[in-house]
Amino acid sequence: MRIVQKYGGTSVGSVERIRKTAKIIQGELERGNQVAVVVSAMSGETNRLLALANEISESPTSRELDALVATGEQVSAALLAMELQNLGIKAYSFNGAQAGMKTDGRFVRARITDVKSDHLIEHLERFEVPVVTGFQGVDELGNITTLGRGGSDTSAVALAIAVKADVCDIYTDVDGIYTTDPRIVPKAQKMDQISFEEMLEFASLGAKVLQTRSVELAMRYNMPIHLRSSFDLVPGTMVTIEDEKMERATISGVAYNRDEAKITIMEIPDHPGIASNVFGPVAEAGINVDVIVQNVSEEGHTDITFTVPRSDYAPTMKIMAGLTEELGASNFKGDDTVAKVSVIGVGMRSHAGVAQKMFQVLATEGVNIQMITTSEIKITVVIEEKYVELAVRALHAAFGLDKESNTI
Repeated sequence: MRIVQKYGGTSVGSVERIRKTAKIIQGELERGNQVAVVVSAMSGETNRLLALANEISESPTSRELDALVATGEQVSAALLAMELQNLGIKAYSFNGAQAGMKTDGRFVRARITDVKSDHLIEHLERFEVPVVTGFQGVDELGNITTLGRGGSDTSAVALAIAVKADVCDIYTDVDGIYTTDPRIVPKAQKMDQISFEEMLEFASLGAKVLQTRSVELAMRYNMPIHLRSSFDLVPGTMVTIEDEKMERATISGVAYNRDEAKITIMEIPDHPGIASNVFGPVAEAGINVDVIVQNVSEEGHTDITFTVPRSDYAPTMKIMAGLTEELGASNFKGDDTVAKVSVIGVGMRSHAGVAQKMFQVLATEGVNIQMITTSEIKITVVIEEKYVELAVRALHAAFGLDKESNTI
């Protein structure tokens, strides 16, 4: 079996942790598997490097920031390769350029365009271990680029696809994906398996266990991901294609995101293109809009309400202030004390009544729904943030996820 393993910052956060990680890799080799490794920077290292940059310059260029923060992963890769060599294993560290990670030229948020992996495959076939820096690559001009926060997950999936691995193991400080946040619901259960689609929904709704881009890439190329803990070597959660077993579950989990703000621009003259006029400037500012509700009145005016990440609340409000007069709207208002709560499950495709049950549960608990959005496998509501934990607990229990064992 050919495996790509990715280790996050906590898994390589100290010399002791690096030694334990090397033992995990050694175990896979002893079982006859070929192993390539992708590593993040040691915990806290990226923040330390960014702090140094901010001490030097108030506005460092993106190019130099990428050159700086990319060194964090190089330290991890070299140290892990050294420890593997101490164990008698032939291992070699590779930075993004050496590993053949080709990207576009967008600094700080680059995207992988190709992985030139033939030399890495040769190492694997000799049961040698390439230790590759995550989070980074090189553009066509030879500049170091980085993929954005969490980009090591994407690096690992891209490498797994390129070397034709059987699975991509993502090692982290949690032992799998749970039906909801165990800090809110102690009875939350670890899932043995989850579909790519469901994982995308969990990731987009604030679950930090996997980066959204990595799941999208894995789904596109059907690369199974095994999310597991480097601290407790037990089976984790397999993220893979939907199967018949999955489809029998109505709801697989409850997710939430507190990082939300709601904005309404009121009584805009209603005519074709008005939504584009509202959201065009928001998009130009690089702000992602999520839930959108538009109400049309009989008097020819419309209200548009939408959500944005809370970190983008202030700049979006500034944009709305400029648009109100320009578009002939009467006013605008905002609220940065809202949150999203969602129920997710591929079984919604074949089970009716999920929305009605969700709304009834929230009504019984006295939780007012401000906005609703749905997809084939997800129902999301926007509510006051103070009710998040109450809503999550109530929905988790109502959909039978509090059981002692949960199988999708």
